Amino acid sequence: MSRSPGATSAVSGAVAPPALRFQRAGWRDPRLWVGVLLVAVSVVVGARLLASADESVAVWAVAADQGGGATLAADDLTVRRVRFVDDADLGRYFAADVPFPESSVLTRSIGAGELVPRSAVVAGDQVDLVQVPLEVQPNRVPAAVDRGSVISVYLDDRAARRGADGVRALVGVTVVDAPAYDAAFAVSGHRQLVVAVPGGTAEAFEQLLASMDDPVLRVHVDG
Repeated sequence: MSRSPGATSAVSGAVAPPALRFQRAGWRDPRLWVGVLLVAVSVVVGARLLASADESVAVWAVAADQGGGATLAADDLTVRRVRFVDDADLGRYFAADVPFPESSVLTRSIGAGELVPRSAVVAGDQVDLVQVPLEVQPNRVPAAVDRGSVISVYLDDRAARRGADGVRALVGVTVVDAPAYDAAFAVSGHRQLVVAVPGGTAEAFEQLLASMDDPVLRVHVDG
């Protein structure tokens, strides 16, 4: 098949467009300065976010449940980082950038991980603590109770049949001594525990105990 003369002349007469060459952006190109500005803004914003996140402060907290009357030692404490909305709130706690005061005693129970408030701590020589011995039937005290345990003690007057729960006589107290079960049981047939209790609380407990004809103690582990 032969080509038409008109088609041949049209093809040969077409002019090809000039080739485009890539030109690298120069320092006067506004697009370059826009990119530099975006990078700078990103760096500033990121730095401010990191600075804001680092505004938290290290504060002393208890590592495990601690009862009233417990003397806090280094092993009882841990450090938590906290960001306070009001800087004045930090003054209510103990900053961890200084050692925790030695021989500090809790005046109330504190849960594991809770910050140690200054209002709940007194110096060891300023607190009126009494060690109160308890004799509990073995089936009325959890086997895991040991020195350092935080417990509550219930009293039930078996003669008056007060009920299954009885009276919650001691709340959140710390066991300061727990002789070996075999040694205590061999003498009295009971599990012996010694708890640290503020003087006024100890007196009230003894009065309640004396008011019952046939008191029965039961121990619950707090926390």
